[in-house]
Amino acid sequence: MEGPREPTPVLAPRVQVEFYVNENTFKERLKLFFIKNQRSSLRIRLFNFSLKLLTCLLYIVRVLLDDPALGIGCWGCPKQNYTYNESSSEINWAPILWVERKMPLWAIQVIVAIISFLETMLLIYLSYKGNIWEQIFRVSFILEMINTLPFIITIFWAPLRNLFIPVFLNCWLAKHALENMINDFHRAILRTQSAMFNQVLILFCTLLCLVFTGTCGIQHLERAGDNLSLLTSFYFCIVTFSTVGYGDVTPKIWPSQLLVVVMICVALVVLPLQFEELVYLWMERQKSGGNYSRHRAQTEKHVILCVSSLKIDLLMDFLNEFYAHPRLQDYYVVILCPTEMDIQVRRVLQIPLWSQRVIYLQGSALKDQDLMRAKMDNGEACFILSSRNEVDRTAADHQTILRAWAVKDFAPNCPLYVQILKPENKFHVKFADHVVCEEECKYAMLALNCICPATSTLITLLVHTSRGQEGQESPEQWQRMYGRCSGNEVYHIRMGDSKFFREYQGKSFTYAAFHAHKKYGVCLIGLKREENKSILLNPGPRHILAASDTCFYINITKEENSAFIFKQEEKQKKKGFSGPGLYHGRPCPCAAFAYGDRGHGPPKHGVPACTERRGRRGQQAGTPTGTAPAGRRPSTSIAPVLELADSSALLPCDLLSDQSEDEMMPSDDEGLSVVEYVKGYPPNSPYIGSSPTLCHLLPVKAPFCCLRLDKGCKHNSYEDAKAYGFKNKLIIVSAEMAGNGLYNFIVPLRAYYRPRRELNPIVLLLDNKPDHHFLEAICCFPMVYYMEGSVDNLDSLLQCGIIYADNLVVVDKESTMSAEEDYMADAKTIVNVQTMFRLFPSLSITTELTHPSNMRFMQFRAKDSYSLALSKLEKRERENGSNLAFMFRLPFAAGRVFSISMLDTLLYQSFVKDYMIPITRLLLGLDTTPGSGYLCAMKITEDDLWIRTYGRLFQKLCSSSAEIPIGIYRTQCHVFSTSESQVSVSVEDCEDTREVKGPWGSRVGGGGGSAHGRQTAGADPAEHPLLRRKSLPWARRLSRKGPRHSGKAAAEWISQQRLSLYQRSERQELSELVKNRMKHLGLPTTGYEDVANLTASDVMNRVNLGYLQDEMNDHQNTLSYVLINPPPDTRLEPNDIVYLIRSDPLAHVASGPKSRKSSCSNKLASCNPETRDETQL
Repeated sequence: MEGPREPTPVLAPRVQVEFYVNENTFKERLKLFFIKNQRSSLRIRLFNFSLKLLTCLLYIVRVLLDDPALGIGCWGCPKQNYTYNESSSEINWAPILWVERKMPLWAIQVIVAIISFLETMLLIYLSYKGNIWEQIFRVSFILEMINTLPFIITIFWAPLRNLFIPVFLNCWLAKHALENMINDFHRAILRTQSAMFNQVLILFCTLLCLVFTGTCGIQHLERAGDNLSLLTSFYFCIVTFSTVGYGDVTPKIWPSQLLVVVMICVALVVLPLQFEELVYLWMERQKSGGNYSRHRAQTEKHVILCVSSLKIDLLMDFLNEFYAHPRLQDYYVVILCPTEMDIQVRRVLQIPLWSQRVIYLQGSALKDQDLMRAKMDNGEACFILSSRNEVDRTAADHQTILRAWAVKDFAPNCPLYVQILKPENKFHVKFADHVVCEEECKYAMLALNCICPATSTLITLLVHTSRGQEGQESPEQWQRMYGRCSGNEVYHIRMGDSKFFREYQGKSFTYAAFHAHKKYGVCLIGLKREENKSILLNPGPRHILAASDTCFYINITKEENSAFIFKQEEKQKKKGFSGPGLYHGRPCPCAAFAYGDRGHGPPKHGVPACTERRGRRGQQAGTPTGTAPAGRRPSTSIAPVLELADSSALLPCDLLSDQSEDEMMPSDDEGLSVVEYVKGYPPNSPYIGSSPTLCHLLPVKAPFCCLRLDKGCKHNSYEDAKAYGFKNKLIIVSAEMAGNGLYNFIVPLRAYYRPRRELNPIVLLLDNKPDHHFLEAICCFPMVYYMEGSVDNLDSLLQCGIIYADNLVVVDKESTMSAEEDYMADAKTIVNVQTMFRLFPSLSITTELTHPSNMRFMQFRAKDSYSLALSKLEKRERENGSNLAFMFRLPFAAGRVFSISMLDTLLYQSFVKDYMIPITRLLLGLDTTPGSGYLCAMKITEDDLWIRTYGRLFQKLCSSSAEIPIGIYRTQCHVFSTSESQVSVSVEDCEDTREVKGPWGSRVGGGGGSAHGRQTAGADPAEHPLLRRKSLPWARRLSRKGPRHSGKAAAEWISQQRLSLYQRSERQELSELVKNRMKHLGLPTTGYEDVANLTASDVMNRVNLGYLQDEMNDHQNTLSYVLINPPPDTRLEPNDIVYLIRSDPLAHVASGPKSRKSSCSNKLASCNPETRDETQL
């Protein structure tokens, strides 16, 4: 049975719906066309402006065609002649009410009036919002009605066609239309509206309208007077408004006189307001800087500097370094900064040298409008710098990252040079062409300062552009030499195009370095293969040079600015003296090397290529006087470097055996309790983007509790540094918090190429407790500890083992980087470090400052005439335009003070030398490219003086161990001038100084030290005679040896002695203070040697470290300085520390263990079994 059928659904018809963006009414469509749409509205306003100008022009035509003398009257009425009578006081109003208007002119004016009237009524209708009176009483509407309705009425009433209508008032309507048109024009082309341009235009139009209104009004009213012409009326208005008032033309009737009064009142009210607005906008524009024009951007080259706040020091560092290169003299610098220009910056930018080159724009890099003002898309480069003076450095980095993103989004083709403060933020800007991370470089440099003295000074001098003429007018020899060597920089050249290195194509790298330095005095430090982007420092003798290689070298100037004057070379070649034959006492070819001065003045000094004229002058430079240790018999000749390295060369196996011996052969005093270290990559990096470095690591990670130095745990009970029994001296780092940058302080000190016996314990003295992420990153490194404390707390310093430390690094704290008064941010750090100098005089302290100018307060001594002389020298060098005016300050020259702002020039220099950042990172150990060498140091001892000169040392190191020297750290004694409040005490006045001969630093028996520092003095005072005894015997001995004085001179001499005794008692008080605090803390006082018990060995060790000997002698002091690539004929001196680039020991082990072992076994029989942790000469 079938059920009921379901009804079929009925399909509803489809309906098409149209959606409109605006209301689809006639009024809304008109409003869209006349008002809302920018382009159509612009056309309407342009048409309206043209109509108003046309009416003004028609009025002028009517005035020129009208002559009242021919008769006046209404349209169609008989004309009446009128003559002005000066004696009559009555005014005939007919010439004022009626004018002569020709029929064609009337018709044109009527048509224009009808169009204007209809347009006005339409706009009133479209803009009506419920209040009609507001629309009616607008000034523009009233003027429109006055100038249009009478013409429309004359269509229907003919006699009124000659009625005067003030059409000249349309100039004000034209001014209003022009303002609206400019606004719409800026909106239509999507450009920033220039308020300055608008205001100038408004002011000009206002003046023009006032003059035009006054001219036309006076001319028309004077029709009943003297009947002035239009030109005469214009002359009268100009004379009147300019307040000159000659009086030759004056209005005759009172209506025209009243009009003049009204116009003057209007001018006195309107014009000052316009001028005030214009001046205000002008001042605002001066603050904001205006625009960098598109035409200049397309025809001239410019770079953009984006900063959060611009200080005068940062600006001058940038400008001096940027414009130091001759190729950049025609570049412009556009500064984009969101803050108002500083007063000091404004003064500097007004100097003609900079006012023509530097353009300051106030704006934000996050606004496309401001980037467009700076023409970022046409820029050659954009430098984005972080504000290091911010308390929150992470927030400063976030601002830098956003700026970099904004610039990359707006101008993707503009090269970016970005400065980042914290390393964990570096990966956000890895797209930039060049990135410098401040904390990475800072901590790595401070770490190298502990093992390679004055590395900070070395790197700073290398990355600064210098002319090498600093200090050349100084009477001090060390200042002249130090300033001359500071002009050495890193340059590059393609090998096939180089006169320096072209002849060494197909030879080994070491061979090229050997001969280039011997012949030209040029230090070849590295190269880059054409197919490889990585730079290799000292790749070693197995690296063969190709013509396409890019060579990097250190020299006083680049090869392109050098003139070559060859002498005797052809003669030597004819005699067959070439290759290895040059190194066995025969004369070598001498190439005089003249340098251009990079466009900065007279030529620089030349470097004699022939540095060793080895005529046999007796035994003057023969074998050394003493006997050398076994296995270290020095030879008077220097072995040649092979053109191609032998497969069984000593270098690879020697270095590798050094490392293996260092681990497998513990010394007797270490016994069997030595923890075996392993070499590997740190398993936990604290941040993204850190370069992997092969390091000495613990086999098993240390528990976090064992990393605390001052508290015992269940694994050990040690609570002070003495209990650990460290074999090497400590390195203490004082920082506010354990930032990720501190990780880069540990890595260079634990790198695999550092011999294990040279590893110093590292103690982190932190104000705040480190977090677990940081502890997880450092727990794999051997002998790394931390404790909570502050550098200004004596108890914290003693607990962390400062009396067992060799180096103390004081890092600038973030909380002190900003101060109410500029340059006061370093006040606390400077005073604390000065206190530590007094309490622990034998400690090597490296201090980081926020402002480089404050380094003059380090090791400050009142009434020091020598410091005053250095200050004058610094001012003179700054006046001469030096970029390194502070280089002669003793703490900087000795590498005892450092400011991270000194490395800003590294980023600036990368614009011309794009290889400077990679080379600097390789030198600092931040990057470890396979096959690239590393920076280390060696010490010149008495046994090494047979080499005589730096040039021979360069050749010796190249031929023996393939190491490349790049400079010398020299410490020498210096007699400072006497001041009134000080007394000089010579060494000979002290008894039992048998180890010291002559002045400090001249000759010292047994005063040697390690390769990177000093040896600790023996604890037994009998082994080291005291340089000073108790104060009373010392004073009596001084009085016996001193000259005889009489009268006033004797009294003055006695007062000086008393002052010295007072200073002596002060030092004793400091010593007692330290000992009492150590006893209170339960620490043993045996390790603390106060100033009163300094031994001769201690003094010489401090001399070697470049410290001022305030305690020993107020005038006989030492100073230290860095010589980069000194001339080859520079004489070596005892205790010189030579900077070396040593080749990578792992670069030559890829051939397999069997071949390496067989190669090494052939050489180990003749090798010294000692650990070769430094270069043996």
